[in-house]
Amino acid sequence: MEVLNFQTIRLQSLPLKSIRRQNNTCYVRGHFSVRCGIVEPSGEPAPLGQKTKYKDGLFEKVFMALFARKMEIFASSSETGTKSKNLGLLDYNYDSFVDVSRKVMQGRSRAQQQQVVREFRKLFPPTKWAAEFNAALTVPFFHWLVGPSEVIEVEVNGVKQKSGVHIKKCRYLENSGCVGQCVNMCKIPTQDFFTNEFGLPLTMIPNFEDMSCDMVYGQIPPPFEEDPASKQPCYASICSVANPSSSVCPKLQA
Repeated sequence: MEVLNFQTIRLQSLPLKSIRRQNNTCYVRGHFSVRCGIVEPSGEPAPLGQKTKYKDGLFEKVFMALFARKMEIFASSSETGTKSKNLGLLDYNYDSFVDVSRKVMQGRSRAQQQQVVREFRKLFPPTKWAAEFNAALTVPFFHWLVGPSEVIEVEVNGVKQKSGVHIKKCRYLENSGCVGQCVNMCKIPTQDFFTNEFGLPLTMIPNFEDMSCDMVYGQIPPPFEEDPASKQPCYASICSVANPSSSVCPKLQA
């Protein structure tokens, strides 16, 4: 029985056994499917250096608005004499979402940026089932944020399990073009939130060569100083605040 039918969200009775992508639709284990939104002719993310074209529907815009409005509370306090524009729920787009997170980053240290993002998520205790369940939820519910992704098998503490998520080309990273935003506003606070506040370890492994990323639920992340991402230089040719003369992105320095 079809309960809800929008362009972007569909609940249906088809007993799907796994997550898959078919006809530009992401399916999750159970009865839920969500439109993926990529409108490139190839159906795949654009090459490095080019922004992937998306067509965001109601579902995506609502999530962008909810996240952006939460972050605007902190953005307005980090800018002197500047107030964020008041937008309607469906007036937000991905550019405005990235702009809000950029304003949050301005005037804050690395630790302060990461603290802001810890406000957002709550999930489950650290079991294999919880790790695989979170991976399954990540694919359909966060494609609006990171782009197309898929569940992959990973090895955690010598055990193979489907608790990994491979993001083909992170939408947030390619639109911000900023290593610091990726690490401080997404990777580190997300890892810390799941690992330390909700007891479900998570390691995020961005590939700055092609802007892909692997999320491994159940794997304890390394200390920041030992993480390869902490030594990453700027995207000198695409980041608006890059410092090409620095060997490490300035936003990654304490």
